[in-house]
Amino acid sequence: MNIILLGPPGAGKGTQASRLERERGMVQLSTGDMLRGAVAAGTPVGLKAKAVMEAGELVSDEIVVGILSERLDQPDTAKGFILDGFPRTVAQAQALDRMLAEKHRKLDCVIELDVDEDALVDRITGRFSCKKCGAPYHDRYQLPKQEGTCDVCGSHEFVRRPDDNEETVRTRMAEFRAKTAPILPYYEAKGLLLHVDGMADIDHVTTAIEAILDKAQAA
Repeated sequence: MNIILLGPPGAGKGTQASRLERERGMVQLSTGDMLRGAVAAGTPVGLKAKAVMEAGELVSDEIVVGILSERLDQPDTAKGFILDGFPRTVAQAQALDRMLAEKHRKLDCVIELDVDEDALVDRITGRFSCKKCGAPYHDRYQLPKQEGTCDVCGSHEFVRRPDDNEETVRTRMAEFRAKTAPILPYYEAKGLLLHVDGMADIDHVTTAIEAILDKAQAA
């Protein structure tokens, strides 16, 4: 199964992608990670990207699609992939379609995690984690059983991400809407766009996504 997972920062894409990797053998493909990997590996497209970045210019859609193409040639993508952060424009979506067609592959569905902005701000700004083991907590929904002590490792040190504040979160959500809005009609017209309630609890979101994938696989 090959899918695109859409949703603003904090919607839970990473959590759901990790579950799909574990349960279905799919691979999450982040354009940022792939770009850094290609540059580090010195692949032909990676060298092009490195030259562009060293010149202080933005990496073109052609280079990004080229890096994704290289990545899809690796055997671990055979069971399917999860795209996160790409495409963001109709031109990118069209370029992705062309590249996949050349590889005799296709997208099975595009899943958007629908969220309520105010509720998402509350979810993100209240989260913190154990500094030692990374166990996640929340001011309102998941406090440690014993105040000041991590349930998992017993550490007494906790941290918050500096960008988990309301102003930053709302800015990131506005950017997501502005960048993502144009591709929604494109995939809707193709009958690929589906929605999941991203504000449901994690297990319910997973169940909804699994149901979508099972239905698409059976089609």
